[in-house]
Amino acid sequence: MTRHAAYRASLYRAGEVAVRVGRRSASADRWLARHGAPQGVFLTAWNPLSRPMPGRWNAQAMAALRRALRPAPHVEGEGALGRWRERMLLAALSLRAARRLARRFRQAAVVVVPRGRPARLLYVLGPRAAPALHVHA
Repeated sequence: MTRHAAYRASLYRAGEVAVRVGRRSASADRWLARHGAPQGVFLTAWNPLSRPMPGRWNAQAMAALRRALRPAPHVEGEGALGRWRERMLLAALSLRAARRLARRFRQAAVVVVPRGRPARLLYVLGPRAAPALHVHA
């Protein structure tokens, strides 16, 4: 399975929110409405550019991401597909802030969850990160 296919097939969860790429999520809509946010973003600091890192390294990177998100509403979560699990955060962020943080933590993509619309992948680094790909302002 390609990385793109794995991202699309994964289930993203945070608190009561459950999201799949390409689908609208009523639970995400409720969370976003509660925080007065037009969109949320699932992002992580684990395993930069999909390169496995030691657990302690990943934990320190996630702590740094939490600190960077401190002003924004966010909740702990994970992305999962089969036996694969990766810690993630769902945060109420603009696309600009999401791109900035994803680049800072060397993440290939994030999952953007616009209120009332299907979730989508936003590639930030790597071959799929063409400026016009998956970008809706």
